[in-house]
Amino acid sequence: MANLLIPIIILVPIAVVAAVAAPPPVANDDMSALLAFLSNVSADHGAPLADWGRSPVFCNWTGVVCGLPPEADGGLRVTQLVLSGRGLRGVVSPALGRMDFVTVLDLSNNAFTGEIPAELGELSRLTQLSLTNNLLEGAIPAGIGLLQKLYFLDLSSNRLSDGIPETLFCNCTALQYIDLANNSLAGDIPYSAECRLPSLRYLLLWSNDLSGPIPPALSNSSMLEWIDFESNYLAGELPSQVFDRLPRLQYLYLSYNNLSSHAGNTDLDPFFRSLRNCTRLQELELAGNNLRGRLPAFVGELSLGFLQIHLEDNAITGSIPPNISGLVNLTYLNLSNNLLNGSVPPEISRMRRLERLYLSNNLLTGEIPRSIGEMPHLGLVDLSGNRLAGTIPDTFSNLTQLRRLMLHHNQLSGAIPASLGDCLNLEILDLSYNGLQGRIPLYVAALSSLKLYLNLSNNHLEGPLPLELSKMDMTLALDLSENRLAGTIPAQLGSCVALEYLNLSGNALRGALPASVAALPFLQVMDVSRNQLTGALPELLQVSTSLRDAQFSYNNFSGEVPRAGVLANLSAAAFRGNPGLCGYIPGIAVCGAAIRHARHRRAVLPAVVGIVAAVCVMLCAVGCRSIVAAKAKRAGRQSMRLVDVEDQTEREHPRISYRELSEATGGFVQSSLIGAGRFGRVYEGTLRDGARVAVKVLDPKGGGEVSGSFKRECEVLRRTRHKNLVRVITTCSTASFNALVLPLMPHGSLEDHLYPSHSGHNAGAPAAAGAGLDFGRLMSIVSDIAEGLAYLHHYAPVRVVHCDLKPSNVLLDAAMRAVISDFGIARLVAGAGPGVGEASSTSDESVPCNSITGLLQGSVGYIAPEYGLGGHPSPQGDVYSFGVMILELITGKRPTDVIFHEGLTLHDWVRRHYPHDAAVVLAHSPWRTAAVAAADEVAVVELIELGLVCTQHSPALRPDMVDVCHEITLLKEDLKRHAAAAADDDDDGGRSFSTTKDSLFSN
Repeated sequence: MANLLIPIIILVPIAVVAAVAAPPPVANDDMSALLAFLSNVSADHGAPLADWGRSPVFCNWTGVVCGLPPEADGGLRVTQLVLSGRGLRGVVSPALGRMDFVTVLDLSNNAFTGEIPAELGELSRLTQLSLTNNLLEGAIPAGIGLLQKLYFLDLSSNRLSDGIPETLFCNCTALQYIDLANNSLAGDIPYSAECRLPSLRYLLLWSNDLSGPIPPALSNSSMLEWIDFESNYLAGELPSQVFDRLPRLQYLYLSYNNLSSHAGNTDLDPFFRSLRNCTRLQELELAGNNLRGRLPAFVGELSLGFLQIHLEDNAITGSIPPNISGLVNLTYLNLSNNLLNGSVPPEISRMRRLERLYLSNNLLTGEIPRSIGEMPHLGLVDLSGNRLAGTIPDTFSNLTQLRRLMLHHNQLSGAIPASLGDCLNLEILDLSYNGLQGRIPLYVAALSSLKLYLNLSNNHLEGPLPLELSKMDMTLALDLSENRLAGTIPAQLGSCVALEYLNLSGNALRGALPASVAALPFLQVMDVSRNQLTGALPELLQVSTSLRDAQFSYNNFSGEVPRAGVLANLSAAAFRGNPGLCGYIPGIAVCGAAIRHARHRRAVLPAVVGIVAAVCVMLCAVGCRSIVAAKAKRAGRQSMRLVDVEDQTEREHPRISYRELSEATGGFVQSSLIGAGRFGRVYEGTLRDGARVAVKVLDPKGGGEVSGSFKRECEVLRRTRHKNLVRVITTCSTASFNALVLPLMPHGSLEDHLYPSHSGHNAGAPAAAGAGLDFGRLMSIVSDIAEGLAYLHHYAPVRVVHCDLKPSNVLLDAAMRAVISDFGIARLVAGAGPGVGEASSTSDESVPCNSITGLLQGSVGYIAPEYGLGGHPSPQGDVYSFGVMILELITGKRPTDVIFHEGLTLHDWVRRHYPHDAAVVLAHSPWRTAAVAAADEVAVVELIELGLVCTQHSPALRPDMVDVCHEITLLKEDLKRHAAAAADDDDDGGRSFSTTKDSLFSN
C-alpha cells in the first residue's frame, strides 16, 4: 500500500489556472467539449466552475490551460485540464475526447461516477491522466492502452472492475507510472513475454481482486523501483528469475496474497537468492501468504540498504538465522505468527538501528539474550506467545528509547528485574501469563511513564500491592489478576486518575474496597472477584458515570446492592459468592426488613447532608456573586464573560449566566448528570425557554490542563460548523467556572446503543446490544462520522485533529444522525489558516502526542500505534481510531477486550480470522439478525476491509478521510441499488446475489 511515499513523476508542470491575454481562440471544438463536460457536472460546495461559459475566452476558465501547438494552425488550443479536488460530481463527458491537443487531464479527488469514457483513448497527445479518488466503475477502456505518449496513469481508488486491458502493458511503451490500486480489478496481470514497458518505474496494483501468478515479464521493465501487489489473490510460486533482473528495485510489497515458496511451498531459498542483485532494496513485505520453508542462512547477505522486512502471518519454520544480523541498517523486523523454533540469536544485537522487533507467536525457546540491551534505538520489543524460559534480562534497562515491552504468554521465571524501573519512556509493560515470582518491584510500580497499561496477570507474584502504584497517574489500564497478592487494596490507588480498566481478581486481597477506587473518574471496567474483600460496596459506585462493567463475586462483601446506577444493571453473576450481599437483582438474596430499616436510616444522613450542602452552595453563590460584582464595578467591566460562538444572526440563547445554568440543571445535581469526560462532567437541563440542553462543566480542580482544554474546545467549535459535528449554543466562563452549552442529544451516544446494559443513566438506551442498529443504520452512522472527520481534516477553515475518537464521543440526535463531540484534546493543525492562535498552532506542532497534557492522546484500544512511540497528532491518527470503530461495530468486540484477553489489537484479531474464518469475526455483531440481505453481506466485506486498511500499523499506508468517504458513499449507493433490484426480483421468485464471501455468515 504505497500511495504516500511515491515520488510522483509528473514531468510537466501543472498549472491550475492559465490567464492567457490573447484573442479568443478559434477552436470551437474545445469550447463545445468543455461546455458539454460542464453540463454533466455539479459541485458539493459553492460553484468552482462559476466562470465557465461567462467568457468566450475559455483559456481563462478555471482549470483550463491553453497553448499554441505548431500543428494547430495558429489557434489557441486546450493543452491541460486540471480540476483536482474541486468537489465535482456527475459523469465524465465523452466530449473530452474531442480536445485533440490535451496533454494533461487531471480530474482526481472529486466524486465522478459512471464509467471512464472510451473516447479518452482518442487523446493521442495525452501524457498524464489522473482520475484517482472518484467513484468511477466499469472497465478500463482498452483505448487508453493505445496512447503512445502516456507516461503517467493513475486510476486508483475507484470502483473499476473487469480485467486490466492487455493494451496497457503492450502498447503504452512510454509508461513510467501505473497506479490502478484500490479498485475491484480481476483476472491476471496481463504482462506477457512479448510486451515491454522499458521505462516503467512504479507499478501499483494493491487492493484488487487480481489472481494468477506474478508475471515473469516484469523482468522486461528493468527500471522498476516500486512494485506493490499487496492484498490481492495472486497465486503460484514466488518467482526466482524476475527480481534478480530489477537492479533498481527499492520497494517490493506482496503481502496478503496466496503465493507459495518453491518445491511445493517448502523452499524459500530460490526467491531470496533472486533478491541478491537488488542492491537498492529497502522494504520487503511478504506477510500473510502462508509461506512455508526456512529462512535461508544467507538472508543477512542481502542489500545493506534494507530498512524493513515483513514476514509475519506465514508458516515459516526453522530457526532465525544468526546471519540475519548482517542487515545492520534494518529498522523494522517482523517475523511474528510463524512456526519459528530455536532460540533468539544473540547476534541480533548487531542490528544497532533496529527500532521495532516482532517475534511473537512462534515456537521460540531458550532464554532472552542479554545482548538485546545493546540495541540503543529499540522502541518496541514483542516476544510474546513463545516458549521462552529463564529470567528477564536486566539489560532491558539500557534501552532508553523503549516504549513497549511485550513478553506475555511465555515460560519466564524468577523475579521482575527492578531495573525495568529505569525504562523511563516505557508506556506498555506486559509480562502476563508467565511464571514470575516475588514481589512487584517498587521502582516498576512507580513507572509514571506507563500511559497505556501494566499487565502482570497470571504469574506467581506475592506480597502486598505497592503504594508506589499511586504514581501511575496516567496509566489507562492495570491488570494484576491471578497472582498471590495479599494485604489490602491501598486507598492511594485512587490517585491513578486516568485508569479505565482495573483487574485485581484471583488474589488474596482482604479488607474493604476503598471509596477512592470506586471514585476513579474514568474507570470503565473493574474486577475484584475471587479475593477476600469484606464490608459494604462503596456507595460512590452507584453514582459513577463511567463504570460499565464490574465483578465482585466470591468475596465476603455484605450489605445491600444499590438499586440505582451501574450496579443495578449487573447480573447476579457479578455478586455471586458473597453470602452477606442482598438486593433486588434476580438471583441474589432479597434484603430483610432489618436491612431495609438500616438502609432507611443510612439514607437520612445523606439527605440531611445534601440539604445543608445545597444551602451552603446557595450562600456561597450569593457571596461570590457580590464579591465578583464589586470587583467588576471597580474594574469597570462586567463580572461574567460570555463567549457566544454562533454568528450574531443565529444565536439561539444569546446570553446566559451561571445562575441560569444552575437553575436549568437543578443546581448541577447528581440526578442531572448524564456523562463524565477527562476534564469535566455533563449535565442535562432545561433552559427558561424550555430548550433541552447538555451543559458540559469543566472540572476546576484540573488547573491549567482544564483551562487549556476549554479554550481548545471553544476554539475548535468556534471555527468549525458541520452537520456531523456537535453544535455549541454558547459558553459561560468566569475565573472559577467554565461551561459549554450544547444541544441535548435524545438518543445518547453510540456507546449507549452498542453496550446498553452498561449505560444505566440513559433511560432511552435500547434493551439489547445493538437494538435499533440494523445494518442500514450502522452504515448511516459510519458515513456520518466519516463526513465529520473529512470536514475537520480537509475542509474546515482550520484543520483539526480530534485525537479521541471512540463510540462514547459520537452522539446521536433526534433523527439518529451521528455527530462527533468532545474536542477537549483536539489539536489545531499549524498553519492551517488565519486566526489560529500561536499557542494552538506553533506549540502543538512541536509537542509529541504523549505529552500534550500529560495524558496519552486518546483512549486505550483506539490510540494509533505511532502515538505510543512518540508521534505527533495527525489526521492519520484519527483515521486509525475511525478504523477501530468500524471493526468494533462489525465485530461487536471492544478493542480492550481483545487487548487484555488475547494480547492483540482489534486489527490483529480481525486479520487473524478474516477472510478464512469470517464467521468468528461476525459471531457477536450487534446489528446482525437472523436474515441478512445478500447486498449487506457484500457491504460487510467492504467495511471489514476498510477497517483493516484504516488501522494499518504504518500511518503512511492509511487512506485519508476523503478517500474513506468516497468508499462509504459508493457502498451506500450499492446497497440502495441492490435493495431496489431485490424488490424488483420478488416478483420473479427472487434470485441469488453473487459474492466472493458466500460463507461469510455461516457458522
